[in-house]
Amino acid sequence: MSWISKIGRRLLGGASPIYDGAGAGRRAQAWQPSNLGAVAALAHTQDQLRAKSRDMVRRNAWAAAGIEAFVANAVGTGIKPQSMVHDALRREAIQRLWREWCESADAAGLTDFYGLQALACRSMLEGGECLLRLRYRRPEDGLPVGLQLQVLESEHLPSTLNQELATGHVIRAGIEFDRLGRRVAYHLYRSHPGDGMLAPMSGAGGMETVRVPASEIIHLYRPLRPGQIRGEPWLARALIKLHDLDQYDDAELVRKKTAAMFAGFVTRLAPEDNLLGEGLPDASGAAQAGLEPGTMQILEPGEDIKFSQPADVGGNYAEFLRMQFRAVAAAMGITYEMLTGDLTQVNYSSIRAGLLEFRRRCEAIQHSVIVHQLCRPVWQAWLDQALLEGALVLPGYSSRSRSFRAAKWVPQGWQWVDPKKEFEAMKTAIRSGLLSRSQAISGFGYDAEDMDREISADNRRADDLGLVLDTDPRHDQPQPAARPAPQPLIDPDDED
Repeated sequence: MSWISKIGRRLLGGASPIYDGAGAGRRAQAWQPSNLGAVAALAHTQDQLRAKSRDMVRRNAWAAAGIEAFVANAVGTGIKPQSMVHDALRREAIQRLWREWCESADAAGLTDFYGLQALACRSMLEGGECLLRLRYRRPEDGLPVGLQLQVLESEHLPSTLNQELATGHVIRAGIEFDRLGRRVAYHLYRSHPGDGMLAPMSGAGGMETVRVPASEIIHLYRPLRPGQIRGEPWLARALIKLHDLDQYDDAELVRKKTAAMFAGFVTRLAPEDNLLGEGLPDASGAAQAGLEPGTMQILEPGEDIKFSQPADVGGNYAEFLRMQFRAVAAAMGITYEMLTGDLTQVNYSSIRAGLLEFRRRCEAIQHSVIVHQLCRPVWQAWLDQALLEGALVLPGYSSRSRSFRAAKWVPQGWQWVDPKKEFEAMKTAIRSGLLSRSQAISGFGYDAEDMDREISADNRRADDLGLVLDTDPRHDQPQPAARPAPQPLIDPDDED
């Protein structure tokens, strides 16, 4: 017996364990936990979790609504960069070229860069991760900058590919690592394994893996454990509950439908006699009798009529679903109101508290996952390619690349429940020096410099047109009376 076991037995003294959860009593007999590592846990379950998650999003309206709600809040119209270069002319040149490039960023030509952000975020939520490949283009392609992004689903990265290479590198779940544990390459299928012969690259090499350098791959996923190398679908903890809820709701719908089919059954001792209103037998020999409103049906001796009375759903159906959906929303990281659209039990304080908590979680994902893993690498690769092509001229970039690459990423602004109260609080914070105008404007997803230029242009146009708006300090001041038009001078000697 080891000294640890002796100390543990001496401390316990035959009593219950120090931690209730460590016990093995009657209540814990069926609890057989495993303690797999971050890599092994997903290696055994990732394909099944991903397949069930995608199936649930396709079939279940609540799962799809939860995914869309998170994408709309985390990305929305896009997480946009603001260059931090001090020189105003160079900063404006960088921003102008970036806006031009965003329109052609998608290698498939279906959306812009901010649409790719939403697509990648949705793929990360549904499948646990998303891959984006940097595709460098030729000058004759006519792009503002010769770089485009190709979005790939996580199925392109085989989770079962594990090898030891002669170079000392290892491949784990399709990702190649060097001796220091750094990612050096990704081994990707040319085609999606689920497309088969329908895939564009489903020829002879459709299911062959291609080694792509890690510098050309952006791997977007949320790390939940140290050492985790692949992503976990966000619906993993809600799959069983959503599946059971879907079946339960369908069962209740069928029960209500059955209850609505009001039917009666007549029993009689002489089947050969016809009832009042009974029609001829159908092909199967069954005859039906109908009752009109106000009918006084007289039954023959020995006949009886009985009506079906199916069990009712009960009054706790809505409350039961509400509690289950709260558990599903907690598993997905959103609020119950976002998942279901039910606002019947909220007031201003409760919904604001719920939104604040959700937005803290959403901002953490925005900055630590989407911006760090997706936006910053794309910005750096785009800036490097723009300088190589001569689309931008930044003297000293090689020695001060970090200062030129500095950018602030501004997500879409939040819309509050009561804007008047929020703006009053914001105005007080700005006037007391606790908040700058730039911070306040960035909180709504806009660039302070762009907004200042627009305000200045609006003011000049108003002055040129003689408009005095209520934002003008002159609005509440008495305006000078209009001078009378000068009268023409008349010569008294002029007889006319």
